[in-house]
Amino acid sequence: MAPRIALLLLVGWLLLTSSAWTPEPPGGAAPPGCEAVFGATSRGGAAPPSPRGFGCSAAQDRGGAARIARVIDGDTVELADGARVRYIGVDTPERGEPLFTEATRLNRRLVEGREARLARDTSETDRFGRLLRYVYVDDILVNAELVREGLAKAVEYPPDVRFHQCFAALEREAVDGRRGIWAP
Repeated sequence: MAPRIALLLLVGWLLLTSSAWTPEPPGGAAPPGCEAVFGATSRGGAAPPSPRGFGCSAAQDRGGAARIARVIDGDTVELADGARVRYIGVDTPERGEPLFTEATRLNRRLVEGREARLARDTSETDRFGRLLRYVYVDDILVNAELVREGLAKAVEYPPDVRFHQCFAALEREAVDGRRGIWAP
């Protein structure tokens, strides 16, 4: 009997450790193709944000590398060369709105002074001349991390919508978990 229980425990452990957790939106499965986006957040397998970096094996887009010199706010940064980058698919609270400081603080902790990979969707820049990018630091997709932590809303700005369904699922998870801007 003991070997049988040990075998069942081993099989259960293998199943749990071999499958990555992903949020399941109300009423159905997660959108197809979102596993890498979900995995590229601290709740999807990486360690929580820390100054030392992250450890996650999510597949990611490879984009241009750049050093983040300064955080402007929760969804905008300035690169070492002076260019400004606006995160695609998210919108964080503006100055004077609740949780502006928290969103900016998390963004700063994730990216400031660090080397980032910048991935483009369709558009090069927005109407203000800022580069539009998905921003990866180590194995974290910063755009997704902000949404998952409830400090950004998922927004759809066509034609840059590659990860919109994934971000929307992460937003539903934050709403259900009452995190950040979704807390009562």
